[in-house]
Amino acid sequence: MPAPQAQEAVTVSVFVQRFSATRRGARLARRLTTLLLDLWGVPYGGPASDTVTLLVAELASNAALHGQVPGRDFELRLHYDVATGVVRVEVLDTHPGRPNPSRPEGGALDGSRGLLLVGALAARWGVDERQGPGKTVWAEYVLRREAVRGPEPESTPGGLLNNPPG
Repeated sequence: MPAPQAQEAVTVSVFVQRFSATRRGARLARRLTTLLLDLWGVPYGGPASDTVTLLVAELASNAALHGQVPGRDFELRLHYDVATGVVRVEVLDTHPGRPNPSRPEGGALDGSRGLLLVGALAARWGVDERQGPGKTVWAEYVLRREAVRGPEPESTPGGLLNNPPG
């Protein structure tokens, strides 16, 4: 009987947090994203960190400004698959309105260019149904290998931000 082949470890970092659907909540989501990316090996101030942070800023801002339902928060989910280099940003809100990916936010005529920017920066983006009321607006960014430091799983306090319980 042949010896079993060792499989390469798959590392996926996940973070999920709810924020108040306010400008302050959107700002906190953006700032926390920058910290998490640095902990996950995507250095603060680098082009990859700045781009992913900008994606979060635009999606969180839209959730706070356009997706707000009184008394309801928005949720930020970040997924980083080390093997593929893909960072997926998901922002979930409870507002029933949906942006149109082919004509985001009414086009550039009303001054709302956030989703045009998301479309230009992300490898892919879209809008999905979610369980319960509302939607999930997501964007994916592919990191270049040189934009990432080696893994530092011990640098995360309590190991809470690296891998979800499974």
